[in-house]
Amino acid sequence: MEANISKILITEEEIKVKVKELGEMITRDYQEKDLLVICILKGAMVFMADLVREIKVPLDIDTMVVTSYGSSTKSSGVVRILKDLDESVEDRDLLIVEDIVDTGLTLKYLMDNIFSRGPRSVKICSFLDKPERRKVAITPDYKGYSIPDEFVVGYGLDYAEKYRNLPYVAVLDPKAYS
Repeated sequence: MEANISKILITEEEIKVKVKELGEMITRDYQEKDLLVICILKGAMVFMADLVREIKVPLDIDTMVVTSYGSSTKSSGVVRILKDLDESVEDRDLLIVEDIVDTGLTLKYLMDNIFSRGPRSVKICSFLDKPERRKVAITPDYKGYSIPDEFVVGYGLDYAEKYRNLPYVAVLDPKAYS
C-alpha cells in the first residue's frame, strides 16, 4: 500500500497538534450552545472521531453520506445524499465536519440543503482545504491545512476505498490511479 505513496504532506504528529488546536477553538466558540456535530462519511470519520474527543462542551453526533466522486479522483459535480441525518437540526447549532473542501460544489449543495431545515447556526470544520480548486465561494470556518492541488489519501481520505487507515496525509502516486 505505501509503495503507491509519492510523499507525505502531513505527519501523524502534525495531525494530532492541529486537531487539538481545532478542538480548543470549537470548545471556546460553542460554550452554552446546543451543538450537533455532523460527520460527512466516510472521509471525515477518522478526523471527526479525533476532533470530538478534543471538544470539551456537550455535543451530539450525527452522520450523512454525500457523494460526488464515486471511484474517481475528480468530482462529477452531481451531488447525491446517500444517507441523511437522523436528528432534527431545527434551532440547533451545527458543525459540519468534512475531510476536504475541494471545488466546494458538494459542500455548497449540502449547506443549502441543511439551511432549509431551520438550524440556529451552521459552521464548517474541514481538515483539508484546496482553495485553488474552488468553483464556488465557500470557506471553512475552522480549517486544518491548506494543501496544493494534488490527489491525497490517508487519515480517512481514500482512493477507491483504500488508504483511509494511513495515519498521515500523503500524495498518491498517479500510477496508482491512472
